[in-house]
Amino acid sequence: MPADLSPVIAATTEWLTRSYPACGGALASALCEAQARQAVTVAAWLRYPTAMDAALVCLAGPGGSGRLDRIGGADTGTEDGTERDADDAAWRSWVDEVVASWAACLLTDPALAADALAGLAGSEHVLGTPPDFRRLTAPDDHDREAAALLRHPDLLAPVAALHHGPLLERLGPGRALAA
Repeated sequence: MPADLSPVIAATTEWLTRSYPACGGALASALCEAQARQAVTVAAWLRYPTAMDAALVCLAGPGGSGRLDRIGGADTGTEDGTERDADDAAWRSWVDEVVASWAACLLTDPALAADALAGLAGSEHVLGTPPDFRRLTAPDDHDREAAALLRHPDLLAPVAALHHGPLLERLGPGRALAA
């Protein structure tokens, strides 16, 4: 069983959904979060394919959201200029920049997302029952409406561009040539 990547997945999902919020009410928020979580999960599994990789990132920490916050224009403090509270800083320290970038790539390109999911075949993370990532690979109209900001290629371009090349390399030479 692979080491638990849930802190990285939860924090990176939180960063994406705060940076690119849902369009609508509670149902839209749930659909948006589901899509972000699926993209982040696939990206994290690709980035940390073995139990050893996952254990190492959980031991060393993924790096945090600092650069992503600057690129995304997020407020890094409060109105009076003081730093964020400790709880906010704690979850942000578990954000993985590469995972967020790869997730952004997957959210803006369902075909790439399908290739990424296929690239997980046989990995330690998908042993047993293959996961269902339909909201990521085949979003319906409700998914697209709820996550209009989260799936907007122009809005996600600065984040996606950070590590797009390494994602294509991870998926193999055939995909890198196609992109």
